[in-house]
Amino acid sequence: MICIVGNRPVLQIGRHQVTGYGTQWLRDAILRGAEAAQRDDFPFIDDLLEGILHYLENKCPLRVLTIEDLHARVRRMLERIGCDAIAQTLPLLAPPVTLSLSRAAKEAGNGFELIFFNQIHDEIEDLRRHGVEVLHFTGTRDCVKMLRGVNRWSTPCEQLHEEILSFLKTHGPSSLPNAREIMLDLT
Repeated sequence: MICIVGNRPVLQIGRHQVTGYGTQWLRDAILRGAEAAQRDDFPFIDDLLEGILHYLENKCPLRVLTIEDLHARVRRMLERIGCDAIAQTLPLLAPPVTLSLSRAAKEAGNGFELIFFNQIHDEIEDLRRHGVEVLHFTGTRDCVKMLRGVNRWSTPCEQLHEEILSFLKTHGPSSLPNAREIMLDLT
């Protein structure tokens, strides 16, 4: 059984599913849409967010909702209240996503660092296309041990760890336009 926080549907973002998401990202999307439509006087953001949350928590029949479908519904809500310009300029924005580097290392296999780096790059690009601007990476140390095929930390592990951190710092934010943050869990 899946426990759904606040009775909101799980959001499908690319191949990732996000539960327990907040709403700041949705507020940001609406604000950006209003700015792009040159509607600095849009006072209904809180009311609109309240309506969206009511829909998600009480009316949405789906247990899994794609981020694209959610944005289409938000656009329709904006059109219904006469904000067509904002609906047309509403950017696709998604909540923060956490990527497990340990999972990626397991999928790549022991000794296949190049495959690992390619997988992470492809994941970041896919998430970017689905509106993700905030990424959290976990399991960096476990990932290194899996890729090196060792149980104990060593100098080669430290070198690979630094390469991974450098790669994430270089490819993470730069490949995400408007990226607000990229967080790393160094455990």
